[in-house]
Amino acid sequence: MFTGLIEAVGEVVEVKPTTAGFRLHVRTDLASELTAGDSLAMNGVCLTVVAADDGGVHADVSPETARVTALGGLKRGSLLNLERPMRADARLGGHFVQGHVDATATIEEIRQEGDSWWLTVKFPLALAAYIVRKGSIAVDGISLTVAGVDDRRFDVQIIPYTWEHTNLRTMRVNDVVNLECDILGKYVLRAIEVSAPGRIGKV
Repeated sequence: MFTGLIEAVGEVVEVKPTTAGFRLHVRTDLASELTAGDSLAMNGVCLTVVAADDGGVHADVSPETARVTALGGLKRGSLLNLERPMRADARLGGHFVQGHVDATATIEEIRQEGDSWWLTVKFPLALAAYIVRKGSIAVDGISLTVAGVDDRRFDVQIIPYTWEHTNLRTMRVNDVVNLECDILGKYVLRAIEVSAPGRIGKV
């Protein structure tokens, strides 16, 4: 379980094909605090560290994960938002993030307002019931607040600190990002689905 508060931005050093997908080598200062078997969220995807050394961390990405997340498009030099699992005795500054991506989405617009930035994100229609104004959503693992939403798009405003300390500063229009909707909302809607089958979509 994660919070969506990014601890570090790592850089992809190598994407190495394997017989079971590919292995990522990511340069990060967090490497000294990680060991094989630890979980680490990379752009909102919970992965298992298979090795950690002075040069960074290594994690395997399965073919399924590559297909259903934006990790399949990574290349040398790509930046990754990194977060270790939350501690049970720590403050929850963001929201509950599982590291289980619901869908990928596309950055449709980026615009600046003063020192802050606005992102408009186009998402699959199947997620419409799970994204609400003033609700939480994880974009590439970052806990953000939805400022506005319709059936296919939502807007989020990015403060300067978040812009500078995540991979958002490198984003361009048409870039693909990972989305994870709020787990609390999914449980509520699932309960409604069970009691009133067919009335809402599924994630």
